[in-house]
Parts: sequence; C-alpha cells; structure tokens
Amino acid sequence: MTNENRPMANDSNYETVVGLEIHAHLKTNSKMFCSCATGPKGKDYKLSERDEPNVRVCPICTGNPGTLPVPNKKAIEDTILLGLALGSKISPKFNFERKNYYYPDLPKAYQITSSTNPPVIGGGVEIETTKGVKFIKLHHVHLEEDAGKLTHSKSGEYSLVDLNRAGTPLLEIVTEPEMSSGAEAAQFMKNLKSILRALNISDADMEKGQMRCDANISVRKVGEKKLGAKVEIKNMNSFKMVERAIDYEAIRQAEALDEGKTILQETRGWDDAKGKTLAQRSKEYANDYRYFPEPDIPPIKTGKGKAFDPEIINDRLPELPKEKKERFISEYGLSDHTANLLTSNLENAKYFEETIKFFPEAAGNTEKKKEIARNVSNFIISDFLPKTDSLYEGNYTPLNLAGLVGLVEKGDISLKSAKELFLETFISGSDVRIDIEKLVKEKGLNQISDESELNNIIAQILKNNPNEVERFKNGEKQLLGFFVGQVMKASRGQANPQKVNEILRKELD
Repeated sequence: MTNENRPMANDSNYETVVGLEIHAHLKTNSKMFCSCATGPKGKDYKLSERDEPNVRVCPICTGNPGTLPVPNKKAIEDTILLGLALGSKISPKFNFERKNYYYPDLPKAYQITSSTNPPVIGGGVEIETTKGVKFIKLHHVHLEEDAGKLTHSKSGEYSLVDLNRAGTPLLEIVTEPEMSSGAEAAQFMKNLKSILRALNISDADMEKGQMRCDANISVRKVGEKKLGAKVEIKNMNSFKMVERAIDYEAIRQAEALDEGKTILQETRGWDDAKGKTLAQRSKEYANDYRYFPEPDIPPIKTGKGKAFDPEIINDRLPELPKEKKERFISEYGLSDHTANLLTSNLENAKYFEETIKFFPEAAGNTEKKKEIARNVSNFIISDFLPKTDSLYEGNYTPLNLAGLVGLVEKGDISLKSAKELFLETFISGSDVRIDIEKLVKEKGLNQISDESELNNIIAQILKNNPNEVERFKNGEKQLLGFFVGQVMKASRGQANPQKVNEILRKELD
C-alpha cells in the first residue's frame, strides 16, 4: 500500500533523521580521466540526445590493461568552485583512490574516486522550512567517475551494458544527517540544483539522470542522541520521489520498532508505482571496498601558486540564488515568495530582468521600477510558468512580454484584457512578434481612459440607479463597488478602473 493510505505509526514518539548522498554530472566536454566526449557526437553533454551504445569509449574508460588515467582539469576547478559557493574548506591536498567492487557496468572492477580524502570539506546550504530557515551542513564534496549503464530485458534473461556514460565526471555531495523529513530533503535538493545551475557546472536535471540521490534514513525516540540503524534508499529520480520515499521509510521503521522488530542496516529501492521501499541487499561498509591510493595519479595540490588556486577560481563565482533573491526583494520590491519563485530557476530570473530592461522609465524611478516589476512577475508566475517548462522555448520573448505589460502601464488596456490576449496567443501559438498594439485594436481590447467618454457612461449608470445613489449619500460607501461593477459591465470591461473610481467619487461626493 502507498504511504498515502497506509496506517500511521505512533510516530510522534519518533523523530526522523535524514542524510543525503547526491551525485551530479559535471558539465565538461570530456570524461574524467580520458578525452572521450561526455555528450553525443562530441556535443557538450546533452542527455536528451542519444548516441548508439558504446561509441563514446576508449581503452581508458573501458579499463583496458596498460592505460593511464589523466585527471580532467576543469572538473577539479568546478569542484573547488562549488566548495567556494557553499562556504566550504578547500583541502590543500587531496588524492584519488581506487574503490574496489565488481559490477558489470564498471569495466575496471574499481572506481577512481576521492571520497576518503576529499577536495571540499564542510560548508552547507540554507533551506526554508515550516519552522523558518535551516542550515544543512555538508560533510564533504568529492569527485569521481561515473559507471556505465545497464539495461535489463523485460524477460529478465539478460542485461545490456552501455559504457558511453562510464568515466563521466561526477560530483558527490554528502550531507550531515540533519534533515528531518522528506520535504526538507526535497527542498535541499532544489536549492542545491539552483546553485549548481547558477555556477554553470551542472544542469542537475534528475529526470535526465544528471543528478541522482541516495537517502540515508533512520528513526529514533524523541530526545535520544544516538542514531538508529541506517537504511539507504536508491532509485529516486525526482524531487517528489525523494519526498515520498523518505516519508514512507520513516513510517515503516517507526511501525517496525513499535512492533518490537529490529531495523536492519540495508539498501532498499523505491518502487514509485507501489509507493513503497523494497529490500535489495545488506549495506556495505567502507572496508568492503578496500580503498587504496590511485598509483597512476599523484596527489592534487591546491593553494596560491599551485595548479589549482582557489583565489583565481573564486573570480568565477557569479551571483548565487540566495544573493539574487535578496536583491530582487530590495531592488524590485517583490515579496519573499515571489522572489523565491523567480530566483530558484536561473532562467526565470534572467527572463524577468531582461523584460524589465525594456522599460527605460524604470531606470531612474524606484517606485516605477517596482510597479513594473510587480506586473512582470505577476505575468511570469501566474500566466507563463503554469503553461511551459522553459520561458525561452515559448513564443513570447522578453520584448513581447514587455510590450504587453507596457500597454497595461500606459493604461491602453486593462490587466484583464492583457491576460486574455496573452492566453489566446500563447495557446494558439500565434507569432507575437507582430505589433501587439495592432492585435489590441483588432480585438477591440483598448482600455477606455478618455474622461469625456467615461463621464457619459457614469452619468447614465447614476441616472439608472437613483436609489443606490441616495443610499451612498446616506453613508453606504461600500456601494462604490456596485457602481464600478456597473461601469465595467457597460464598457465590456474596457474602462480604466482607476479613472472610473476617481470620477465616481467626484460625482457621488
């Protein structure tokens, strides 16, 4: 049964402890220890396009005898850059080692990694929780090579091995066990994804396999300090899966403890269709892997004057999502919620600011800039994002959206008319590069702002409703809304609401 309909354990007696191990593909052109391309046909890492199996391989990434690995310089620099962004300590020296285990998609029968002596130590990521901001500390970040990919036949009689992915540079971000729910874990991953994209070192798309997550979950009695037995969950490829799997597993463990059972330290897989975790194997320990230093790669040194100088790499640091959010709130007057929605995706933030640039009147007028920013952000969040995954893939460029918002700002059309026009052209796929003002005229969406025209409409409304006029004069001021509604109805929604309010107040008073 799914965790939506399974009976809840008496989980108020327990607290959940979660730590994450997150793997993210680095956005490099070549693999970690050889010159093979990471993307199809030599392109920069686009997993949406597919090569034939086993064409981006060489003797090094297929583990042929006598080959020598050469570390990818950019991959090491990108790892240090992430450490600087997360406030971590950069190790003055780290080394690669061999992690020995046999699996069909690991051609060398060992993985080259830096997990026992990592390049990045500590640091952390802030997340928003129901109880406020929480800082999730990292244990470390290390660099390693990815394995290949197995495809299992439906019959279960055989499996196929594709080594195109083998050797791809892979970051592993290991947190401390400081999260207490699936929601916190999912939020951590979303924030981390935003940082990786802002640094332009990984696209971190879980659905495309560019970011993967293993979660370590244990439960313990409230107030206890010692951690319970740790269960690792694998096979989660979306934020929603991470949240569901962790919450399910916490309930499963709490129920088992209530029944007097022992929690086994094991690895479990997540079956999203069934909404439950399933036992896979007993959990390995570090000494099972027989780590030893990679003899063909000397220790990597960092520091001033070294091959990898953090001060030089630090010059690559862009404005990070947290800093961008704080700037959006102060510069554009956006709410915390709106700023968070825009800055959690680098593309959304870029599109928003590019649209604002088409309003020269906002440059020297703080209040005008904030007014325009609120209208632009409203369109993006309420109308645009629900209809597309990528703002730049739609048929509205920042210039087009600025043109539409500009008509609202000038009072030529109402916000309601602008949203109708946006919806119609977006759904139809119309080429909105044509003159938007021409479209407005063709559809009769011009807002009525001419005072003489509005005076005539309002005079007729007041004449037709003498009783309501008298009641307003006798103190029923809430009737102003009634009159505004009548004017909007008579003008088919085209009257300028602000001017209607001004004229009505003047006439009624």
